[in-house]
Amino acid sequence: MIQVQGLTKYYRDVAAIEDVTFDVKKGEILGFLGPNGAGKSTTMRIMTGFMAPTSGTASVAGHDILAESLEVRRNIGYLPETVPLYMDMDVRSYLDYCARLRGVPNTKRKKAVNTAIEKAQCGEVAGQIIRKCSKGFRQRVGIAQALVHNPPVLVLDEPTIGLDPRQIKETRRLIRGLSGDHTVVLSTHILPEVSQTCERVVIIHEGRIVAEDTPDGLITRLRQSEQTQIAVKDFPADGESQLSGLDNVRRVERVATAGAADGSAVIIESDLGTDIRTDLAAFVVTKGWGLLAMQRVFLTLEDIFLELTTEEEEGVAQ
Repeated sequence: MIQVQGLTKYYRDVAAIEDVTFDVKKGEILGFLGPNGAGKSTTMRIMTGFMAPTSGTASVAGHDILAESLEVRRNIGYLPETVPLYMDMDVRSYLDYCARLRGVPNTKRKKAVNTAIEKAQCGEVAGQIIRKCSKGFRQRVGIAQALVHNPPVLVLDEPTIGLDPRQIKETRRLIRGLSGDHTVVLSTHILPEVSQTCERVVIIHEGRIVAEDTPDGLITRLRQSEQTQIAVKDFPADGESQLSGLDNVRRVERVATAGAADGSAVIIESDLGTDIRTDLAAFVVTKGWGLLAMQRVFLTLEDIFLELTTEEEEGVAQ
């Protein structure tokens, strides 16, 4: 449904994005994830026809963004980070206005507006002045304007920014419900947004794509070791060196010392594919350290994101 190939954008001699390449399948929700300033919004603006690239190209629903920009815009519904709302209009009138701008025929406009209101779940404020709507409902109205011409592709740029936890949860549920009828690209720097909403993720850092896979696929592909955390009542000063002598153990780190009731927390890193819990428990019990708890520690999307977007900066700092 969307193919992006080698997109590059320079502002004078500064590259905002460079050689950005990815694709999005029909009916998929793709998370476009990166820190602030990574190049997400620049990519979205180019992909939606609001900005020309310095080089590279993209196509949406088979239409080239440069040669067929009007067709691209007809096939995309775009929610920018700052929602373009006319605050003194009521919701229904605003959506009718957006439908006219999008070229929806007069005979179909009322139905198109009603469908957008239903999909975006903003029916209870349909007759209300936008200025009087809560921020959550304003965001839904923004999604409705992106839907009003029934495009096959939706591009949502930071759709939950500034919302409270309840509004965020409702917006995520709304977005998941749209994937059956629409292909969705969700641009965000918020990790839970991707893990709870998206089927696949593209991570961009400093203008370049650094990873692309499903959330679980990224974790599996980039995991390099196993980790086990224990809590012990009496952890000796040389406990780390003692644990390091166990088979398959790579690294031991005492991560916290709590009150007497909670003891000390220790992370033991072992070779990939190993499970040291049985040997570890036996060792701790034999030593009389007082084993209070043990659990596997699994890599998260946040761990992957931080590793991919901070490694280079740490290298420079060193």
